[in-house]
Amino acid sequence: MAIRCRIVAVLIIMGCVLSVPATTRSDQATTAYNEADFLSRVRRLTFEGARAGEGYFSPGGTQLVFQSEREPGNPFYQIYMLDLETGDSRRISPGHGKTTCGFFQPGTSKIQFSSTHHDPQSEQLQTEEISFRESGQERRYAWDYDPEMEIYTFDQETTEFSRLTQAFGYDAEGSYSPDGNWITFTSMRDAYNRELSEDERKQLEVDPSYFAEIYIMKSDGTQQQRLTEVNGYDGGPFFSPNGTKIVWRRFDEQGLLADVWTMNLDGTDQRQITDFGSMSWAPYFHPSGEYIFFASNKLGFTNFEVFIVDSAGEKEPVRITYTDGFDGLPVPSPDGTILSWTSDGRTGGEGSQIFLADWNHEQAIAALKDAPLKSVSGNLDDQ
Repeated sequence: MAIRCRIVAVLIIMGCVLSVPATTRSDQATTAYNEADFLSRVRRLTFEGARAGEGYFSPGGTQLVFQSEREPGNPFYQIYMLDLETGDSRRISPGHGKTTCGFFQPGTSKIQFSSTHHDPQSEQLQTEEISFRESGQERRYAWDYDPEMEIYTFDQETTEFSRLTQAFGYDAEGSYSPDGNWITFTSMRDAYNRELSEDERKQLEVDPSYFAEIYIMKSDGTQQQRLTEVNGYDGGPFFSPNGTKIVWRRFDEQGLLADVWTMNLDGTDQRQITDFGSMSWAPYFHPSGEYIFFASNKLGFTNFEVFIVDSAGEKEPVRITYTDGFDGLPVPSPDGTILSWTSDGRTGGEGSQIFLADWNHEQAIAALKDAPLKSVSGNLDDQ
């Protein structure tokens, strides 16, 4: 079993970049367009805190839930909700511990997120991290896949928290189905609930994300089922607009390359959508269902850009952003007219923050129509 260090994938998830050389399997990501063809009225949405990212719209498109490092006394991410009409924001997570991946539940007043605030060591870990940063020491930023991470909901009306998962081993990256009845999420519980081989134990010490798999459960936390069974990091799942498919990222076993995949809700018909020879991740369907947004470092090293690809994976991806640095975690508004994404190349060195722009859906459809056919495609049965 190959043992690899995945400071890689995690840097990405939280809006940071990493140094991984891009390969050149296909250079079909068209450069016939520029950013202004797809994005207009680009504006910065968040300003507070060391960094912010991963913004997801409410079903009505009037609010955004996101994560940010801005809480006094806590160096880790907390979850906030922003009113896009008034500009007011408030924290909806407990305020201590580590949190990630907020998402609105359609048809309710609840917001789902993952947190370690139940961990008795959570506040001590905060203090230790603050002391480390104040000491002047430096280390490469990395998401640590805390095994205490569990999925919770926060009810905006009652202000009550409810815990949905109880399995030790990083339950996070959750999102709701369009009808609000299901949650798909990432879990590394398999690394902690069985006897591991010696190689697996070494792998766990180096990179817990190797054991990450996609799961699905009812919105109340019942009927938890595992959907993927492949070595390497399967994560970041989201439902298609019609609720019949799940899109996610799949890393290879070495943790160096990732591609966008789709599958049915029962885990069948797993299909590779991109074959980009790079780290392609953070996929999210456009509300039309016709194409998928994602981010990739296809163009080299730390330069992550936003791309789109047709939902069937028949065409080569089309490049959307053209700004050096990190542009990733793209999410369209429910009506498909606005794009939210996380960027650090547009903040003047202030760290990653969330940006918005008007989205040109018609131009996207035209560009995908003109894109060349993909040279390689496949499904799990072909691998």
